Amino acid sequence: MLIGISHAGNLKSTTTTEDYVSKNTSDETPHTVQNEDAVAADGKKGTPTPKRSNQVAANKRPLVPNDRKEARKRGREQMAVQRERARVGMANGEERYLPERDRGPQKRFIRDWIDSRTSLSEFMLPFMFLVIVATFIPFPQIQVYGMFALWVFFFIMVIECVLAGLRIRKNLREKFGESRVERGVRWYAAMRMIQMRKLRLPKPQVARGEQPS
Repeated sequence: MLIGISHAGNLKSTTTTEDYVSKNTSDETPHTVQNEDAVAADGKKGTPTPKRSNQVAANKRPLVPNDRKEARKRGREQMAVQRERARVGMANGEERYLPERDRGPQKRFIRDWIDSRTSLSEFMLPFMFLVIVATFIPFPQIQVYGMFALWVFFFIMVIECVLAGLRIRKNLREKFGESRVERGVRWYAAMRMIQMRKLRLPKPQVARGEQPS
């Protein structure tokens, strides 16, 4: 009989684990929720964790802009800037922007050598223009004299280009060595010589009378 009473008393007075957990939960939950709400208001923590699919979608960026018209406009603007930079670089004789025929120290030396001198050949285009104008004058003698002067000019121009090519080749041999002189240097010099100074590309980098380096 005592054993039964003792057992009943123990059941009444003993706090179970479930009661303890329930009590603690009920006591701490409002405080925890209140802290999370306060942090969420600050914008730092407590906000709901986004789903992984939402994060991946938010981090995606289109490789091609949605506005194709704007993309084409930007592409044209970039190409225009690049072409202008290449044009200026070529005109200034920058090596990276020069075509293959104009690259190298020997070609630069030839250009400087030609540009530092005044030659009759560089006036070929203006002279030819005058002869063409003379052919429209209704006087046979003027037309004949004009054609004769044109042939004389061509003859002088050829001699001048040949002599300049020989001198340039000699200077190249002295400067770079006999075996290192490139082919076609005399032709390159002649083509440079018969162009008007203002129309030459790359533009002259030396003044008239200046000694090329």
